[in-house]
Formats: sequence, C-alpha cells, structure tokens
Amino acid sequence: MNECAIFLVDDHSLFRNGLRGLLERCAGCRVAGEAASGEEFLALLDGIEADVVFMDFSMPGIDGAQTTERALARRPELRIITLSMFGEESYYTRMVEAGARGFLLKDSDIGDVIEAIATVRAGGSYFSPRLLSSLAGRIRTREATPDEPLSEREREILVAVCRGLSNQEIADELFISKRTVDKHRANILEKTGCKNTASLVVYAIRHRIVEL
Repeated sequence: MNECAIFLVDDHSLFRNGLRGLLERCAGCRVAGEAASGEEFLALLDGIEADVVFMDFSMPGIDGAQTTERALARRPELRIITLSMFGEESYYTRMVEAGARGFLLKDSDIGDVIEAIATVRAGGSYFSPRLLSSLAGRIRTREATPDEPLSEREREILVAVCRGLSNQEIADELFISKRTVDKHRANILEKTGCKNTASLVVYAIRHRIVEL
C-alpha cells in the first residue's frame, strides 16, 4: 500500500513505543505522532496529518469513545481503530456509535494490525478475528423498528452472521438451503452497503439490530 500516516493515542508509553516499533518496521507505514490522552490528541488535532488513528478506549480523563466522537465532529475523514483488551467488549457499542471503523486487541499479531490498517484506510470496517469469536456468544437481538430496510428473514440472517455462523450453519439452523442463505446475504450486503462480516457487525450495532 502507499505510505500510511498513523497516529497513536494511548496513555501507556510502553505500549505506544512497542506499537511504534512494530509499525515502523512495516513497509508503507509511518507513525506521524502520539498522544497520551484524549485531551492531548484533541489539542493537537488541527495540525495532525494522519490516515489512520489507533485509539485506546480506557484512558484517564475523556475516554476513547468521547475522544473519537469529538475528533470526528471536527475531522470526519479520520479513520479510527479502537485498541482494547479482552473484557472491554461492552464498550464497543459506544465506539461504533462514536464512529470507530476498526477494533483490535492490544496483543494482536502484526498481520492483523496491517490488515486492519489497509481495510479501514480503504473505507471498510475491521474486527479482529478473535474479537468476532468472543462477541458471538454475547450478541442479543433487539426489536425491529418500522423504518428498518431489511425483511424479517434478512434481519434473522444478519443476526446469525453477527453470532459468527457460516452460511451453511445458518441454513441448517433455519431449515432452508444454503443457496437461499447466500441470496439473502447478497441482498443484505446490497441494502446495507457492507462488504464483509465486520462491516455487517458494525452496521447491526449502529442500527440497533443487535446489542452487546
């Protein structure tokens, strides 16, 4: 990929130094700056040139969700990836609603980090595969709203996708053919403008189809 300017926001200097070291060894990545808090990041925001921002959720002062919301109100073109630990999944709804595009565990492999950067920079959404697995058992369905664009069956399939089921597993659970599931899933992608499973999960959370 073309050089990607990355900004790091995390209150632990040891973590920032480690992530900086990993990113600077990756072709096409350049760390453009760092901030140790949401307040510091927002103070620097107007002068920041970054394609992707890695944002810690748990920080003293204003947290990652508040920082993300305020930053995107001023700089909507920023692509923000949430950094978290296992056990912080309950905060993801807030980060999705704030506008975060990606979700990574702090101990992710560098391959996942690079994939997240490329996906989010291109306008997509990214969830760490381990995070998607951990979220699958926590997802709960919310009641449909009158203005929802999905049919009842499409909504049912979207929830199953969020639960981590494959198309064949969805077909078996709903007693329909895999071909039917494939068709419904294609319709869901077209209606929502999503491109992958991560984007569908983000869509479902943002539109309150599911909750964590």
